[in-house]
Amino acid sequence: MKTTRIYAGKLFDSEAQILLSNRVITIASDSGLILSVEEYSLDELPVVKSEDTIDLSHATVLPGFVDAHVHLFLHSFAEKSWDDQLTTESLAERTVRATVHARRTLMAGFTTVRDLGTEGAFDADIGLRKCLSGPNAIIPGPRFFTCNRAIHPTGSYGPRSTIHPSQTGIDGIIGADVVDGETECLKAVRRQIGAGVDWIKIYADYKVRSRMVDVAPAYVRTAITTFNKKEFQVMIDEANSRGVKVATHSVDWARIQGLAVDTVEHGAESIPLYPDTASRDEVLELWRKYGLKNPQTTWIPTLTVYYDGGSHYWARASATFRAALISGFDNIACGGDTGAFTHGDNARELQLMFSLGAPWQKVLSWATLGGWKAIRPRTWEGAEGKERLARISSLSEDPREVGDNEVAFGVIKRGFVADIIATTGDLENDFQEAVSKEKILFVMKGGRVYKQDGKVVDRY
Repeated sequence: MKTTRIYAGKLFDSEAQILLSNRVITIASDSGLILSVEEYSLDELPVVKSEDTIDLSHATVLPGFVDAHVHLFLHSFAEKSWDDQLTTESLAERTVRATVHARRTLMAGFTTVRDLGTEGAFDADIGLRKCLSGPNAIIPGPRFFTCNRAIHPTGSYGPRSTIHPSQTGIDGIIGADVVDGETECLKAVRRQIGAGVDWIKIYADYKVRSRMVDVAPAYVRTAITTFNKKEFQVMIDEANSRGVKVATHSVDWARIQGLAVDTVEHGAESIPLYPDTASRDEVLELWRKYGLKNPQTTWIPTLTVYYDGGSHYWARASATFRAALISGFDNIACGGDTGAFTHGDNARELQLMFSLGAPWQKVLSWATLGGWKAIRPRTWEGAEGKERLARISSLSEDPREVGDNEVAFGVIKRGFVADIIATTGDLENDFQEAVSKEKILFVMKGGRVYKQDGKVVDRY
């Protein structure tokens, strides 16, 4: 069997959340699965470079990062507004941009993303996923989980016409899948699953009264409930019955408490704003009353998009995140709402988490193994998932058989796929710099090298 060996000076164990010294990782070249992780002595380091021996003894090796909330079909709002992107850029242009974004994302060390809506680019994410997948992918990019179009009720989303304010969309472009009533909700879920989505995304709340800005500007920032409980429940039940997970946009996660959703996005307004002088006990009491109580739901805080949104939004988002840290809440994954800001700068989410007090080891765990646990298919959950994990060391999860999005990743151990990156930075003493794209010198996805010695390995 042909293999590749990576000699790591340090290796981050995302399960134990510790750094291990001098580990050699052996990878099967044909399947891209990790065969072994063993300690090596310095006299075993390779003297001569070769294609199947990679010397990263001067670097720290980690599982590839996971961004659980991106929009590859958008680009930074600092360049062009959301409305203008949807109404002035053709589908062809937006798709070409998405391929560029995919490449930048991978080279920044993010080997997996979950795209939570094409935002008016119709079904283009399904085709893009095909182009990014398999041993002979047409373009370089991360492992790509899709949700196609987020589901919204009438009057809640854009783009919106200024001339005809009650019109849904502009020139046939609608940023979401618009449905009303239980029957239409059910049909939308079935239609999207039939199209091949990995996830269903539902808006639990939104700033639906933004057109009141002329007379009541406070409404612009107020998110209110979108679907009623029956509509929401029928979508969740149908997705679950077909083996598909559900993500919810929820600025206030009170709207999804008790519902069997798998991830909740944003959540910045879930905890009442408290002063910096609040005691630990006071914050814990707020968490007891308002904290996320769904045991199966992973929180994706999207701190970066709030940071860029201004002081009002950042105050709420940072306070909620700090409350989660104080409470010991740990069911978190990293996702910045990348696309609202520049693709390739995905690590800003990790940096903000750290700046708010999260230990660097915890942040790395959320960005790797935690990311896989959050976005993996439902077939990895419950009894079936436990059985798959129990036999993973037998190399049973071969991507050539199960497919790119069914493999296990997020930890460097036998049986997991070799999504591996390396940084020349110092994680312990300068975490912010260490996870930045400038310090990522090596990227491997599925056992294939895409970046080495800080340079893109161009195979296309």
